[in-house]
Amino acid sequence: MAVALPETTAAPETPLRTSAGRRPMSINRLARIVTMLLVAAAFVFPIIGFVAMSFRNADEVAAGQGGFLGLGGVSWENVRYSWSQVDGFGPGNGGLFVQWMTNSLVISIGGALIAVVAAIPAGYAMARLRFRGRRVLLFVTLLAMVMPNTVLVIPLFLEVAAIGAVGQLWPVIVIMGFFPFGCYLAYIHFMTTMPPELVEAARIDGLNEISIFTKVAIPISKQAVALVAFFSFVANWTNFFLPLALLSSNQNNKTVSIGLQELIGASPLFNPTVAAGLNVKLYMPQLALATFLSMLPLLIVFLGAQRFLMRGQTVGAVKG
Repeated sequence: MAVALPETTAAPETPLRTSAGRRPMSINRLARIVTMLLVAAAFVFPIIGFVAMSFRNADEVAAGQGGFLGLGGVSWENVRYSWSQVDGFGPGNGGLFVQWMTNSLVISIGGALIAVVAAIPAGYAMARLRFRGRRVLLFVTLLAMVMPNTVLVIPLFLEVAAIGAVGQLWPVIVIMGFFPFGCYLAYIHFMTTMPPELVEAARIDGLNEISIFTKVAIPISKQAVALVAFFSFVANWTNFFLPLALLSSNQNNKTVSIGLQELIGASPLFNPTVAAGLNVKLYMPQLALATFLSMLPLLIVFLGAQRFLMRGQTVGAVKG
């Protein structure tokens, strides 16, 4: 008796491969690569041109010389001259730019340390402790996180002025330690990486709440600590309105973010009247060098925290 065999389904066609074993490039894939390269070039080329301007001569920049992106006019002597002009800005022998960079480092690092010390325990408490008002506290944290910084500048200025501390660095450090995004990030971290059973087991073993936090929660929170410190440092370094309101009265205590504005205002390109009375001349190469130097701390911190950023990018993505 003949048995009817089921029809065999045709095997899916596999893409042809080259003699080297690589999949041949299709038109769609080639179009995607070309598009990505064009988009990347649109972002990278202006940055290269801006950095190259720091190494160029002001006369060549004004004349449009230097070739493609100005790379032909780059030299170390131009950088030394531009730095002498930037560093010479200020009363006496200058040095205001270095002082502004130092102030920014002190404020950003101090604010980040306070943010870590405050945000990690606050996030742990909202995630793993049960107390009255916990939901209200979480709601207030979310509300403060989405509130624009400009809304808080005037009330904060009035409070700092009431204690006579306008123009001093320490009120700015304390205020920048208030970092609601760090609290929410720590809350999500403890909600997703620290199961409640672990907390209950620690309580059964006789640990009190402080010991559970220091001996159980902290050792598993290195990534959260690094992320809170990184984002707080970046937010403090790039903050403009708060230092502008609280530190503008003291020129030596300004940060570099508002100092750059003062350099632009002293340039002959934007304010010839003010620049005529200055010993230093700040043209485009000098302003580009000052801006490039102000970005270096952010770049160094980003490269140092990149390992934690890559590991912690999925914090809060899955609830375990």
